[in-house]
Amino acid sequence: MADDSKSDSKAEIGSYVAVGDSFTEGVGDPGPGGAFVGWADRFAVLLADRRPEGDFQYTNLAVRGKLLDQIVADQVPRAVGMAPDLVSFCAGGNDIIRPGTDPDEVAERFERALAQLTAVSGTVMVTTGFDTRGVPVLKHLRGKIATYNGHVRAIADRYGCPVLDLWSLRSVQDRRAWDADRLHLSPEGHTRVALRAGQVLGLDVPADPEQAWPPLPPRGVLDVRRDNVAWAREFLVPWIGRRLRGESSGDHVTAKGALSPDDIRMRIASVA
Repeated sequence: MADDSKSDSKAEIGSYVAVGDSFTEGVGDPGPGGAFVGWADRFAVLLADRRPEGDFQYTNLAVRGKLLDQIVADQVPRAVGMAPDLVSFCAGGNDIIRPGTDPDEVAERFERALAQLTAVSGTVMVTTGFDTRGVPVLKHLRGKIATYNGHVRAIADRYGCPVLDLWSLRSVQDRRAWDADRLHLSPEGHTRVALRAGQVLGLDVPADPEQAWPPLPPRGVLDVRRDNVAWAREFLVPWIGRRLRGESSGDHVTAKGALSPDDIRMRIASVA
């Protein structure tokens, strides 16, 4: 059975490759020049802090909007070629939210890709999907996402992979954990996921990802309705339009590639 907590040996990871879509690219956690930071970059810094200076390699291959087969075709072979100590693999979410997709079938393709990664990587950490009960455009897919999550956990058990369980991360149910588009995490949300990823691999993390949020002032019904209308106009309508046109937010985006921990720290500090 896979164990979500790993021994201190995982603190000796010297190379890490992040594979995935917008979540792993870091959309919602803006950096300088229109780039994003995100949980994987922040997690890479936590790993690098356990190594001698200059003795850590990190590559982020994730690109927003990518479906599982695109990730398998474009990113998985690159990750396999690097044979890193650690891979984080988050894929299939964009498939699951598309109408008519079968989570059982998506999971079969996910497992085939995972087998490729585990064959060459020291550790492959997989992620579940978030609980979407508070996401207006996705809450009706909650059961479908839960089914896919069950498959991901079962596959992880078979291959001995640690699981970054986002469904159980209660702190991201707060609206402040999410970007204005309500589909991607905010900087604080990404930070909490990075901390949880560190816990999954048995690292001593600098803060509790489940730390309580400060109280919010009450919001009236009219305030909520006004926010919902503005959100629909700015984010929901364009999102639906892209789906109808067969476009992806990642059509003209290239992966961040190799990043040094110092570069990530500067990106974070520049927007702090």
